[in-house]
Amino acid sequence: MKLLLVGGGGFRVPQILSVLANPNLPLNLTEVCLYDVADDRLAVMKDVVNQLGYKNLPTVTTTTDMVDAVKGADFIFSAMRIGGTCGRVIDEREALTRGILGQETVGAGGYAYAFRTIPEAMRLAETVKQHAPDAWIINFTNPAGIITQAMRTVHPRVTGICDTPIGLVRRASLIAGFDEKDITYDYIGLNHLGWLRSLNAGGDDVLPSILADDNQLVRLEEARTVGFDWVRALGMIPNEYLYYYYFNRESVEKISAGQTRGEFLQAQQGSFYDAAQADPARAGDLWTQAHNEREATYMAESRDEGESRREEDMGGGYEHVALELMTALATGTPARMILGVANNDGDSLIIPQLRDDAVVEVPCVVDSNGITPINQGPLSGPELGLVTSVKACEELVIDAAISGDKTLAWRALAAHPLVDSVGVAKDVLDAYIDKNPQIAKTFE
Repeated sequence: MKLLLVGGGGFRVPQILSVLANPNLPLNLTEVCLYDVADDRLAVMKDVVNQLGYKNLPTVTTTTDMVDAVKGADFIFSAMRIGGTCGRVIDEREALTRGILGQETVGAGGYAYAFRTIPEAMRLAETVKQHAPDAWIINFTNPAGIITQAMRTVHPRVTGICDTPIGLVRRASLIAGFDEKDITYDYIGLNHLGWLRSLNAGGDDVLPSILADDNQLVRLEEARTVGFDWVRALGMIPNEYLYYYYFNRESVEKISAGQTRGEFLQAQQGSFYDAAQADPARAGDLWTQAHNEREATYMAESRDEGESRREEDMGGGYEHVALELMTALATGTPARMILGVANNDGDSLIIPQLRDDAVVEVPCVVDSNGITPINQGPLSGPELGLVTSVKACEELVIDAAISGDKTLAWRALAAHPLVDSVGVAKDVLDAYIDKNPQIAKTFE
């Protein structure tokens, strides 16, 4: 079995390979191919992997040729970053200078990332359709919901993964004293925009008892981030990224006052790759140091100054989600997980107010027959309004990127709940096109 990692020179590749080195790996994996357009970064990743001492890895190959990479692949894990961290810095800063959120998956910054990524994601989907039509594409490229939905217009065997929803479920289950496999739960929404609404064990919903107890809530980063009073007012636990919606003004102020996440990563990862190229013998140690710092500072703007990220908040990681998904599809061993799937993948529409092909994020059962969503309770009230509004904007983003229509792009930005002015939306779009050649190419 061949696994292809798209973005194979990316910083987080060793995390994926670490789980594949398990001697009890339930997959008959014979090759892991690292594909990237940057051969110098591929070389660095090879050094890192060799020095981290992963044993029992299958053969690791590298290539800068997409067709060669795709041929023979059974699973394709897509984590491409078109434009690199430099593009992310532009996405974030151009929004922030206009008083709106600059974040790579939410709002204007996320849409800028999509504008420059969708054409390349579509090219990958076309290549897979032609050269490996039976392969599954597991998409982690952000903004994951938009990219997954765009790729599915070409190749239906695409699903989106994210580690934040299942991480929330597992932490909440642990707090309640249960293993995740022994509970059922209701979770629904879009990527980075969803809510855990029930947690059932033995026929009883234990979520209300968690919400009522400060000593339990304090163990949930999501609750600490948005406040105990607010999660109690909601009666559910929001995905951590809803911080940007519930505290938009505060998040813009905090991010604007210091270094953006993109600026941090550009400096940190730039230094890492430069140092690893200059001293290849230390590549593994340099990566470990940089990785630990990166994890500890994740979503720092959502925490109080000086507060570190807790170990229990870090979850299992997206690499474990990807492995669990591949194992269920390849071996038929059933798994229950939260995935990005089409709204019509089940017997009926998951969220009736959305289009059939809208990608939503819900619990699913996965086995050798594929991915089957589990019906959730109806979405209603402000949560339904937010989901339908954001999804409508996402669909405008996809249409704009595919057609090259700048007016559609403007409409997508202007209609987003976190963009408060049609004029600002036009101004920031013009700035993105002016300062990022890859976005300019989409709309030329």
